[in-house]
Amino acid sequence: MASKEADRTRPRREMLAQYYQTNEDKVTPLSTPPSSSSSSSHPLNINGPDFNADQYTQKVIREASLSQLMAQESEIHRQIGALDSDMQTLVYENYNKFIAATDTIRKMRVDFRAMEDEMDQLATKMQDITRFSGQISDTLRDRRTKIGTLSGTHALLKKLQFLFELPAKLKECLADDDLTTGVKYYLRAQRVLEQYQHMASFQGIKTDCDQIMVVLKKKLLERVEDPDTNAEDLSMCVGLLLELQESAEVLCQSYLATAESKLQESLSVLAEQVTLASGQAKTDIQRPSDAYESVMDILEFVDHGCNHFISDLSLIIASFTETFLERQETPIDTEMANEKLTHFVKKLINIYFDHLRARFKLEKKLDDATIKVRALDRFHRRLQAMCRLLSTIDFSKAGLDLVLEASELHCIATLDHLKATFQQSLMDARQSLVAPKRLGPESESEPDLSEINTALLTSIAENIRTQMSNLQHYIEPDLTFAVKTYFRAKFCRYYVREGVLVAFFSHIIEVAQNYCMDSEKTTPPILLLLLSRNSFDLQQNTTQYLLSMVDEQFFIEDTSSLTSLGHINDMLKHVSHMLLDHFVKLQGCVLSQMLRKSVETRDWLNTVEPRTVRAVMKRVVEETTMIDRQVGRLYEEGDRKVRSSDSSRRTRLSQQPQSRMGARSWSVANSQMDTSLASNIQKMFSERIEIFSPVEFSKVSILTGIVKIALKTLLECVRLRTFSRFGFQQIQVDCHYLQLYLWRFVSDENLVRFLLDEIMTSVVHRCPDPTPMENSVIDVICDRG
Repeated sequence: MASKEADRTRPRREMLAQYYQTNEDKVTPLSTPPSSSSSSSHPLNINGPDFNADQYTQKVIREASLSQLMAQESEIHRQIGALDSDMQTLVYENYNKFIAATDTIRKMRVDFRAMEDEMDQLATKMQDITRFSGQISDTLRDRRTKIGTLSGTHALLKKLQFLFELPAKLKECLADDDLTTGVKYYLRAQRVLEQYQHMASFQGIKTDCDQIMVVLKKKLLERVEDPDTNAEDLSMCVGLLLELQESAEVLCQSYLATAESKLQESLSVLAEQVTLASGQAKTDIQRPSDAYESVMDILEFVDHGCNHFISDLSLIIASFTETFLERQETPIDTEMANEKLTHFVKKLINIYFDHLRARFKLEKKLDDATIKVRALDRFHRRLQAMCRLLSTIDFSKAGLDLVLEASELHCIATLDHLKATFQQSLMDARQSLVAPKRLGPESESEPDLSEINTALLTSIAENIRTQMSNLQHYIEPDLTFAVKTYFRAKFCRYYVREGVLVAFFSHIIEVAQNYCMDSEKTTPPILLLLLSRNSFDLQQNTTQYLLSMVDEQFFIEDTSSLTSLGHINDMLKHVSHMLLDHFVKLQGCVLSQMLRKSVETRDWLNTVEPRTVRAVMKRVVEETTMIDRQVGRLYEEGDRKVRSSDSSRRTRLSQQPQSRMGARSWSVANSQMDTSLASNIQKMFSERIEIFSPVEFSKVSILTGIVKIALKTLLECVRLRTFSRFGFQQIQVDCHYLQLYLWRFVSDENLVRFLLDEIMTSVVHRCPDPTPMENSVIDVICDRG
C-alpha cells in the first residue's frame, strides 16, 4: 500500500518541481524522446523550455492509437487536477510564513525610516564639529610656534638645572648610602658631560662628578669584597660597577674571591671535624667561633657539608650566572666568565671531596651501614641538584666515584671484619683443642672435632650472611646512586662478590697455606686436621650456597669475567689436600722421633735378653690409636683391601729370617749371603712402596701414610746400628708387637708386614749372631705387653 501511495504522489512532486524549477526528476509523458544531454531543448520534450505543443499533438495523433490517446488525455487531466491540489496545499502550508514575512517587511520599513533621521542628525553635527575645529586652528596658528619654542627651552633649562645640581645630588646619594640612585643620575648625565667637557662650566661639573664617582666606586668595591655582603647586595653592586664600565674580569675575580672566603669557613669546619675524628687534633688549633666542640658522626658531617658548603656554593653559582652570564644591559665575555667560574668550582669541590674521603676512611664501624648509606645518598642528591646549575662541568661522575670509594672502604672493612672473626674462630677452635682433658673415658675426654668443625663452618657462613645483609643497604631502590648502572656494576660485581666474598675465601686458603709452610712446626697437628676438613666441607657445599646467595641478592647475572665457583672449589680442595699431607707428615714425624730416639739412645751390642716389649712401641701404638680416633671424628673409614685371616696376621716374622738362615751350624758369611739374596728376590716381586705419597680424604689413607713414615724411619735407623743377639731378639719382639696392632689402621696389612720384614732383614744383616727367639716366647712377651 505504501508503494502505491508513493507511485501516486510521485508525478505530483515532479510537476511541482517543474513549476518551481528545481532539479528533481522530470515526468516523461507518452511519445517524449529519451532523456539525454541534448534532448532537454527538443521541441517534442514536454518538460523542456522549447516544447512545441502543435508538433507534439501531431506526432501523438500520428503515432498513437485511439485507446492510447484517450489514456493520455485521462492521464493529463489527472495530473492537472493533482497539480492544482498540490499547489493549493503548498499555499495553505506556507500561508503563516507569508504573513510573517509581510509583517517583517512592514516593520523594517518603519525602522529604517527612523534610522535615516538619526543618520541625518549625525551628519549635521559632524559638519558643526568640523567648522568649529577649523576656527580654533585658525585662531591658534600664530601661537603654536611660540609654545613649541618655549617648551623646548623649558626642557633644556630642566636638563641644565639637573646638570648643575648633579654634584650635590651625588653627594646626597653617597651620604644616604643610596648608591643605585647615584649611579642612575651619573649615567643619565655622563654622555652630555663628556660631549660638552670642553666648556668651562661643564668641565667643572664633570670634574666634581668624577671625584664623587671615584668614592662611590670605591664603596661599591668594598661591598663586593666584604664577606658579610649577602648575595642580593653583591649582585646589585657588581651590576652597578659593570654599568660604570668597570673591568668584567676584575669584577668576576673579586666576586669569586669574596664568595670563596665564605665557603672556606665551611670547609675549615669540615677539616677540623676530620682532624677531631682521627684523634690528631692539636691543642693550639684556633677554632672558629661556630666550630663544633664534639665530633660529628658521618651523617651529621655530610649534612653540615650539604647545608652549608653545597647550599652556599649553589647560591653563588646561581647568583654569578644571573649577574655575569645572563646580564642583558651590559653583556660581558661569557667564555671568560664561564672559565673563571669553572676553575673556582673545581678548586673548592676537590677540597670538599678530599674532606669527605678522609672522613669516610675513618668510618670503621660496620653496624652503622644504614647511617653511612643515608649520608652518601644525601650527598649525591645535593650534588646532582648543584650540577644542574652549572652547564660547563658535570660533577656527577666524580660524586659517584666518591660514593664508590666510600662503598669500597666499607667492603674492605667488611673483609677485615670477616678475617678478624675467622681468626678469632680459629683461636677458639685452637683453645678447644688444647683445653685440659676432662676426667672419664679416653674417648670422651678428647675434644669433639666434628662439633668444632661444624661450629667453625657455621661461624663462617653466618658472618658472611650478616655482612652481605649490611651491604645490601647500598643497593636499595630508593637511593639515587643505587639505580646507576655504573655504580651497581662495580659495587656488586667487584667490591662485594670479588672484593669481599671471593677475597675472604682466598684469605682462608692463604691462612691454610701458611699453616702448611710452618717451618718451626708450632701448629698443632690436630688443628691442621681440623682445617683440612673445614676446607673440604667449604668446597663441598658452602661455597656454592654463598656464591649463589650473593649473585641473587646483588643481581649479578653475567659471571663469565668473575672468579668461578669451580676455581674456588679447586683451590679449597687443593689446600685441604695440602693440610692433610702436612698433618700426615707431622704426625709421622712425631712417631718417627720417638722411634729414632729409642734406637739411637740404646746400646744394642750390650742389650740383655728381652723380657717385654719396649715402652716406645706401646707408645707408638697408643699414639696411632689416638690419631685414629681423631681422624675418625672428621673423615669416613675409606676403602680397605681384603683382609687375611687372624692366623695369618699373627704369623711370626721371626720365621722368615729363620728359614733363610737354615741350620744353626751355618756360618755368618753364608747366612748374610742367603738372606740378602732372598730379600732381593722378594723385592723384585713386591710392589714399590711410596712413603710420602698423597693421601686421600679417608681415615685409612691418612693412617696408612702416618704408619708408613714411622716404619720407614725405624728401618732407616736400624740400618745405622749394629745389634747383638739379644738386640736382634728385642727388635724381633718389637716388630711382632707392631704387627699385632698396626695392621688395623692401614688400608693394606701386607704393607705393614712388608716394612716390618724389611726392618728384620736389615737387622739380620747387622747382627753377628742373628739367633731368633722362640715363637711361643714371643707370644708370651707380646701378650704380657
